[in-house]
Amino acid sequence: MLITAVIITHNEERNIRRCLESIKDVADEIVVVDSGSTDNTEKICAEYGVKFMHQDWLGYSEQKNFANNLASNDWILSIDADEELSKKLKNSISELKNKNISDDEVFSMNRLTNYCGHWIRHCGWYPDRKIRIWNRTVGKWRGEIHETIEFSTEIKETVLHGDLLHYSFATPEDYENQQFKFAKMRGQHYFMKGKKHALFYMAVSPVFSFIQHYIFQLGFLDGKDGLHICHITAKATRLKYQTLKELTDKKL
Repeated sequence: MLITAVIITHNEERNIRRCLESIKDVADEIVVVDSGSTDNTEKICAEYGVKFMHQDWLGYSEQKNFANNLASNDWILSIDADEELSKKLKNSISELKNKNISDDEVFSMNRLTNYCGHWIRHCGWYPDRKIRIWNRTVGKWRGEIHETIEFSTEIKETVLHGDLLHYSFATPEDYENQQFKFAKMRGQHYFMKGKKHALFYMAVSPVFSFIQHYIFQLGFLDGKDGLHICHITAKATRLKYQTLKELTDKKL
């Protein structure tokens, strides 16, 4: 079983070396598709002998599908530049490569996210299970915002031991900026799909979001980080419906 690791990048000099170090011993090939980095991303990638290509941004799903098509192998390990394989997960993948695997088998892993230097195990963040190894002949990325893999056949999923470590948010502002960006995109998506605005959702959904993540999903066990996360998530929920309202009002 030969595996091509696939990464899409844009100004990832802070993260890409850590990612490449973690996959270099389990990937038979590494493909990086970059959408116009102006930092040292390409220079760092060159140190690892990756197959590096520029492609203007196509959207999350199409950019990843474009990158997958550049792979020399059908088996894909999809990893983001701000992620790395834990030692246990690397061992799991190494063992996997020595087995006879059928094309309808896929392999998922639990993702553990680092927020401001701390690993978050609640707030609905863990285990954030993701399918990241599959045969590209039976699966492609779909979706405009939170992309998922759509399979053309029934699949058999196996969860690998070990965590996919996610270094996404160095500051609360990083998380807020990301959540607000996606909230506006979701609001625009709702508008394009003809979803009707309701003041009720704008008022109630943020409260429900906070209670769900902080109380029911035990966000309080993550201390002040959990409180920050749940508060920002609630604000983003409100912004989603506020964006929908603003677009609806402009149309009237």
